[in-house]
Amino acid sequence: MTVQLCVLLWARPGAAAALAAYEDKVLSLLGEHGGRVVQRARADGREGRPDEIQLIEFATQDGYDGFMADGRRTALANERDAAVARTDLYPVELSRA
Repeated sequence: MTVQLCVLLWARPGAAAALAAYEDKVLSLLGEHGGRVVQRARADGREGRPDEIQLIEFATQDGYDGFMADGRRTALANERDAAVARTDLYPVELSRA
């Protein structure tokens, strides 16, 4: 079963560039787990808005679980914690236009 997610990310104050750099690193691992970025957008983070929005799709739940457990991703936890203040993750159903 396909796993489709909307990810909203808020940077720590002054860390928007660090958030983007961290996400560049971890999102590069998606393909090895049957995942892909459908869309990635940056926002301004003002007035409670997120700094980054992602739509991500995995071919299977096992692929998603493998990505989450990937040691290369988890090894970046300190980098993530320094850059990312908040993450909201929602399962979604992506429409094909």
